Amino acid sequence: MMIEPRIEPGRRNFLIRMLAAGGGLLLAGCDRLSRTEWFVNVLEGGEKLSHAAQHLVTSRKSMAQEFTEADMSPFFRSNGTSNPDSPQYQALAENGFTDYRLEVSGLVEQAASFSLAELRDLPSRTQITRHDCVEGWSAIGKWRGAKLSALLEHVRPKPEARYVVFYCADPMDESGTQYYESIDMEDAYHPQTILAYEMNDQPLPIANGAPIRVRIERQLGYKMAKYIMRIELVASFASIGDGKGGYWEDQGYEWFAGI
Repeated sequence: MMIEPRIEPGRRNFLIRMLAAGGGLLLAGCDRLSRTEWFVNVLEGGEKLSHAAQHLVTSRKSMAQEFTEADMSPFFRSNGTSNPDSPQYQALAENGFTDYRLEVSGLVEQAASFSLAELRDLPSRTQITRHDCVEGWSAIGKWRGAKLSALLEHVRPKPEARYVVFYCADPMDESGTQYYESIDMEDAYHPQTILAYEMNDQPLPIANGAPIRVRIERQLGYKMAKYIMRIELVASFASIGDGKGGYWEDQGYEWFAGI
């Protein structure tokens, strides 16, 4: 039988205080460490490694799971903004988006502007998929929209184009910063990547991103920008926001949000 060594109460209290103080110092050190450029670079390197590993184990051409109409959620909540309060957007909404134009520019051979009717004339796709939000909820909905690949065929991306950036109408803070997101060219050409203008067989509701939102079915919901006003093809994010590729990425979220 092993006898536990007895620790006097005074000594025990001293040890507890020392451990607590050491833990506090460790946490304080971690907090300071997390603010250093070195630590940020380590995290960014880890994200790139994770992204590369996902490339190795999962084909970028693989399809997200699709469901039947019987699986559709009775209610599909709005993620993020539910009604942008910018004057430009409100004017478009009041007119049923008849004056809406989607501007496409950047590293393309032919910049273009598409009305909602012209987007509807592009080759389309209908899919019933699950939306997974970073906040922890999910919902299954039916989407119809123009294939992003079809739109890109019209504008003809230049060889140096690496990313597609979506600029949106919803202001995110008091400074007027508007939401933006981005994907790479692999996801842009994925068959399930669409500019959705219908949800559950009805015109896309304002709460869910009217007149168009992008659906990138193998990533989390914050990647699926709503209220898209402009698309730009770029070689890097260096001159956009904080250079991270998206509004939430500028706040610390991962750029590649694969599921």
